[in-house]
Amino acid sequence: MTETRSLFSVLYTILLSEKTKKRAEIFFVSIAILSFLLHLLVITLVDLDLILINDRTNLLSDPITAIYTPFSFILIYEVYLLVYYLPKSTTIYIGKQYEIITLIIIRRIFKDMTKLEFSENWFSIKANVNFALDIVATTILFYLIFVFYNLNRKNEINQSKIQKTIVITKFIKLKNVFAMVLIPIFLVLSIYSLGHWIYESFFSITEIVDHIKDINTIFFEQFFTILIIMEVFLLLFSFFLSDKFSRVIRNSGFIISTILIKISFGTDGILNTILIVSAVLFGVLILYIHNKYETLEVKMESPFET
Repeated sequence: MTETRSLFSVLYTILLSEKTKKRAEIFFVSIAILSFLLHLLVITLVDLDLILINDRTNLLSDPITAIYTPFSFILIYEVYLLVYYLPKSTTIYIGKQYEIITLIIIRRIFKDMTKLEFSENWFSIKANVNFALDIVATTILFYLIFVFYNLNRKNEINQSKIQKTIVITKFIKLKNVFAMVLIPIFLVLSIYSLGHWIYESFFSITEIVDHIKDINTIFFEQFFTILIIMEVFLLLFSFFLSDKFSRVIRNSGFIISTILIKISFGTDGILNTILIVSAVLFGVLILYIHNKYETLEVKMESPFET
């Protein structure tokens, strides 16, 4: 038993401690900067015909597209933060999902800027419409995430008034175990996805290249699938903690929100935008209503509180 606790403490320190979080931040920011400079260098060499590429990809067509590369590493860091906050706060963990999908849209904007066509019939061109949709979606999502975190502050105030039990402590430990398992899984998945995407985009001569140029569908679709499975397990285990209607609906609602985000990766255009915005809006509404239940419960437990 003591050895198990010792192993748990060691793994927690290596994977989920504040020191590891700081190191991960420095590492990924450094990699993002270096990758941006390297991408710019490759584009320059291609433009000068020092590197010969028969079919130049979208990511090598314009210096603006170089922003796509550092954003990819920032997104990987956001994935780590999502797992890092899983044991600490369910709502912040969900908020990180919303941040990730918003950053994916922003990254897509930088990539698609080079496809814009300036003409009188602006909205008759698909690339221009998609760009406009992404701009609007980013603005709406940015505000919804702000509302979500503001609601989370109120939720934390309510939770602090409810006494923690032994069962809650055990559930938090269970989430720590899930988080420690997820980190190596996502690390392996991200390395494989990046390597596979680079190979298929720049070295493969098969027809499949045209269908997998977008790294979003390679890593993040699988990423959100794993999240959905894990969230369902946590929902089931949470019944040991509480069978309160408001808690069950909140956790179930967050799973639905994650599923909507996952489904969005199989769509494009306005349907993609609607699914993503709807997912985040649904999560915000679920948290808002849940907070109303929690506030009522706190008042019922403390009838003389003023």
